[in-house]
Amino acid sequence: MKMYILVRESVALGYAMNAVGHASLACFLKYASHRDMQNWLANSYKKVTCKVTDEELTAAMHAADNHVVITESVLGHETVAVAFCPRKEWPESFGELKLYR
Repeated sequence: MKMYILVRESVALGYAMNAVGHASLACFLKYASHRDMQNWLANSYKKVTCKVTDEELTAAMHAADNHVVITESVLGHETVAVAFCPRKEWPESFGELKLYR
């Protein structure tokens, strides 16, 4: 079980750090009663944070459901990150995304 958090590569580091924190909390709040979230909380707590292009972000949102979008008001309410409810199996494309380092 792991949660994926994808951050747009064009977002400055300071905004990205805040977005990741907000994304993990927003995802938990939205899916708190979901069985996969409960399993993740009890057994895993693993998160994968990736830096993605706009195209990769759009493709990921179409490839996997149960996600929450984080925007930033200072950036004109642009989407800065997306967090996906934890699960065991992920689309193959998620394994090809670049880790945020």
